[in-house]
Amino acid sequence: MHEMSLISGLFRKIGELASEHQAKRVVKVQVKLGAFSHISADHFREHFEQGARGTICEASQLLIDESKDTKDPHAQDILLQSIEIESQDGETVAAS
Repeated sequence: MHEMSLISGLFRKIGELASEHQAKRVVKVQVKLGAFSHISADHFREHFEQGARGTICEASQLLIDESKDTKDPHAQDILLQSIEIESQDGETVAAS
């Protein structure tokens, strides 16, 4: 359940960015998993794909950077690094 609350927060932030840019859909999402985030890339991907079903993120490409830096101030976090969106006119743009 903890993972789903993290994913929900991530989707909320992605939704805000997509809305700001009037996105038709989200094409790509890049996240960073901190060294102490307590979730593997594979497990995160499963939760992301499940949470994306029926949303603007469905079928988006997910890029995951797994940090090993235990001294990073964000070592416990899952950070949204960037997203790419498809605009209403079909153009793909970065929205981070």
